[in-house]
Amino acid sequence: MNRLITLPQLAVATDLAFLALRLSVGAFLVWGVWDNITSAQHMATFVAFLTRFGFPLPSLLGPFDVWLQFGIGAAFVLGLATRWAGLLCAANFIVAIVMVDHLQGWRGAFGSMCLVMIGLVLATHGPGRLSLDRLLTPRSPA
Repeated sequence: MNRLITLPQLAVATDLAFLALRLSVGAFLVWGVWDNITSAQHMATFVAFLTRFGFPLPSLLGPFDVWLQFGIGAAFVLGLATRWAGLLCAANFIVAIVMVDHLQGWRGAFGSMCLVMIGLVLATHGPGRLSLDRLLTPRSPA
């Protein structure tokens, strides 16, 4: 009966679940900033957004944040430096919540809250075995 309730047999798919999480969130982060990377006009709009919400040095912070999110997304997709990317993801979206998203209430901040939590999960659990990080991790002798 306990196995029916706790479903431990699903643990065999942990690495696939982490791969799916990393690929989907990473692709979303890359897609979300791609227009700012490829268009000076979109970047200018983002800088104006940061200015409107009182971010310091928006003309420097805008491109920095865009490239940071791109790097986090790429790291998630590759499973490379995943724990660092998770920490940076969590920190980046905490700032987004504090500076902007909290004004939209729970529903408006939910996406950023999810990205904070996903970042923390990947920072604490790592990318799973299907990752480049796995190739960099020394294996203990069996």
